[in-house]
Amino acid sequence: MIRYALRCAEGHDFESWFASGEAFDTLAAAGQLACPECGARQVDKALMAPKVRPADKAASLTSAETEKEKALAKLRTEVEKNSDYVGLEFAAEARAMHEGERPHRSIYGEAKPEDAKALIEDGVPVAPLPFTPRAKTN
Repeated sequence: MIRYALRCAEGHDFESWFASGEAFDTLAAAGQLACPECGARQVDKALMAPKVRPADKAASLTSAETEKEKALAKLRTEVEKNSDYVGLEFAAEARAMHEGERPHRSIYGEAKPEDAKALIEDGVPVAPLPFTPRAKTN
């Protein structure tokens, strides 16, 4: 996993994790990245200071880093175990459940920024996940 500092065409700064540098390049080329603030699709890597560990500690993670990674892995496992992956149909599924057209169940997936914003504005209870669904990282 790699974390990049990013900036959209509108000048908003944010960070995101990627499976690899190649994963970032692939998603960016496909227009799959978007600014969480304004939804702009032109997202580039921003200047960032690398996190460098002293040579004597480079082989082992700090306790805080290890705990964060364990917590993220546990969250991902729980979401995948207890929810249905609905892919790009997330917005439609969430709205249909909210409006009573489909039975309620735990789901996760992907949504365009404008669709996610519309769900939130309409009071549909949704939240972003701090990881990319596995279907997208393979």
